Amino acid sequence: QKARYLNSSNQITAGVYNTFSSVGNYFRLASVNKRLARENAMLKSLIADLPYVRITPYSVVSIAEFTDSVYRFKSARVINNSVDKQYNYITLNKGRKHGIKPDMGVVCSEGIVGVITHVSESYSLGFSVLNKKWGASAKLKKSGTFGPLSWDGNDAAFANLTGIPFHVELAVGDTVVTSSYSSVFPEGIMIGTVHSIEQPPGDNYYKISVQLSVDFRSVSYVEIVENLKKDEIRNLERNKTDDSEL
Repeated sequence: QKARYLNSSNQITAGVYNTFSSVGNYFRLASVNKRLARENAMLKSLIADLPYVRITPYSVVSIAEFTDSVYRFKSARVINNSVDKQYNYITLNKGRKHGIKPDMGVVCSEGIVGVITHVSESYSLGFSVLNKKWGASAKLKKSGTFGPLSWDGNDAAFANLTGIPFHVELAVGDTVVTSSYSSVFPEGIMIGTVHSIEQPPGDNYYKISVQLSVDFRSVSYVEIVENLKKDEIRNLERNKTDDSEL
């Protein structure tokens, strides 16, 4: 009977340890995810420092030159997010004390997420792509033709790309990415793929439905994008001389 009791006790103890081990693994996994997000942001910032590479006779690949990085990435966690409204927002656990400012872009590994609009000391709030007040400058990766991307408030999986003229060749499945005309995102960030194409009668531009690459119902970790040259560019454009005076 004593042996049976000890055996049962050992089974219970093993079960408890297994439970705590599972809980520990869960929290360790969360910690690993955070670390990987930070490292991913750091690597993207480092890559932004490398404008191009060049093959030389003396090495397989060498860096031709270094320039100041244009973009800096900071990892953040999504603490609130909506997808079922006309004007959806995303809340992040990084704020002013972390260097976050309005007009910074938000991306994840799948593509663009949104843009920061409001900042407190420890948190930030922004439009997601699923917000009728906001849009992004997009382009067809194959042709390079660009146009505005916006959400119509209907399906959380799709957005609309406009301004693409009929003479541009495109097909369902073509990739849509951010264009170089955005001061919020680096060029070439994934947005989605062409889902459907219409040619409205009497119009000169396609009506294109884009299937978004990001599943906004499951976004958990993101990266906040800072364009270090944005203010300089905006000041230059704001103070530009009128062509008639040149």
